[in-house]
Amino acid sequence: MLLALAEDLPALWNHPSASVETRKRILRTVLKEIIVTAEAGQLHLVLHWQGGDHTRLEVMKNRSGQNRWKTDVATEQLVCELARLLPDHSIAPVLNRLGIRSAKGQTWTQLRVRNFRGVHQIPVYRECERAERHELILSEAASRLGVHKMTVVRLIQDRLLPARQVCAGAPYVIREDDLARPAIRRAIAKGRPVSSDPRQESLSFQ
Repeated sequence: MLLALAEDLPALWNHPSASVETRKRILRTVLKEIIVTAEAGQLHLVLHWQGGDHTRLEVMKNRSGQNRWKTDVATEQLVCELARLLPDHSIAPVLNRLGIRSAKGQTWTQLRVRNFRGVHQIPVYRECERAERHELILSEAASRLGVHKMTVVRLIQDRLLPARQVCAGAPYVIREDDLARPAIRRAIAKGRPVSSDPRQESLSFQ
């Protein structure tokens, strides 16, 4: 049984139940020693296996402050923009809904967002930060106009109210001054105009 297990080492190494400690024990069992020669920007490794075989490897050295876990530039830019709109605990579900994973393939939590910001030197969201830029999110705009949030969404969809969205699932960002547009007040006063879509019908309720 032990010999059979040794012949299928990749299966043991990649098994879902194999912990980090298990993999370390495997390495201690099959490796006799590792000799490392360091050069500028590169490491030369000679792996001496139990039984006499050896393997040569060359790997790039990490620069100062660098590690092998990296996220792409798009994720960094997205978190940077979201951090100007939302606190960490609200950023995490937005990233998860988009299917974005951390550099280690994990889902996002408040702690992981906070650590990510720290590594990439992204400032934390400040309360009233949007107010200083005279920006509103959906619920705030609805409150200012005295309407339901879906009414504001319809105004945006009808292109009457300009709004910006960093990504799908992120909050709409609305300029405070745009709420004062005459077209907005007229649309609210008379209700949403009937759609020009010929498939939509008007129903008479008795």
